[in-house]
Amino acid sequence: MTLSAAFVGLGAMGAPMAHNLHRAGQLTSVWNRSREKTDLFIREHSSVSAAANPARLAEQAQVIITCVSADADLAEIVELLLPGLDAQSIVVDCSTVSRATATAAAVRVATRGAGFLDAPVSGGVEGARHASLAMMVGGDAELLAQVRPLLQSLAARIEHMGPVGSGQATKAVNQIMAAGINQAVSEALAFASAQQLPLEKVIDVVGSGAAANWFLKHRGSSMVADSFAPGFKVALHHKDLLICKQMAEEFDVALPIVEMTLVHYRRLMAAGFGDEDISALFREKIALFRRT
Repeated sequence: MTLSAAFVGLGAMGAPMAHNLHRAGQLTSVWNRSREKTDLFIREHSSVSAAANPARLAEQAQVIITCVSADADLAEIVELLLPGLDAQSIVVDCSTVSRATATAAAVRVATRGAGFLDAPVSGGVEGARHASLAMMVGGDAELLAQVRPLLQSLAARIEHMGPVGSGQATKAVNQIMAAGINQAVSEALAFASAQQLPLEKVIDVVGSGAAANWFLKHRGSSMVADSFAPGFKVALHHKDLLICKQMAEEFDVALPIVEMTLVHYRRLMAAGFGDEDISALFREKIALFRRT
């Protein structure tokens, strides 16, 4: 059976993901809280309809994919979807929220007999555009098997991680690791600059050895050129790291890299750089060397 999807949330990640579903002939309708983004998407994808509200959207496809910014946003959207859900509906949430929020959303969706998968993604805007995302899924494995053909239009890697909430827990691992990598790469390149090394050569040679990583490859050159177009916004990673911190506190454990990154991100946001890519952390690191 060919599945169709409806999409909620046409932000930096959601819009290209919805585009890929449209390109695969799987998208029926969209809805976004900001009508301007909906109108822009419809102008570019004339065969897709703009739903009047989330409940109507849920009536127009078996699979409803959501991609919103924060826990409260997801909770609100789920409540708005509920009247349009039935036992045939499957909600797939690609937002990054807490494990508890994903579990609560699944409980609410189940009151209508519908299924729920938490399926956060990693790969940034580039991955969303090129359908090369990594997707970490929590929920019933048979439910995932039903929607996997559709999700393959969005992600190159789709991995079942366990029951509902496991996708978000895995994404938290990803976000902690991303913070550490960002810290290491931005600090190392600021150090290289202070040593008056040719930075492009540094990026090339170090990226060919044991320290090679995705962030250095995809953000190194733009970082040292003082170009910080997102990507993945500082403010959003800050939000995600607060979730990670909260999850760790349940075990009475501190996450030093997370704590340090939160401090640095707060400084960047206070300086007006919250909508820049997280590689803007280089601003903080290079400033340290320039003070001496």
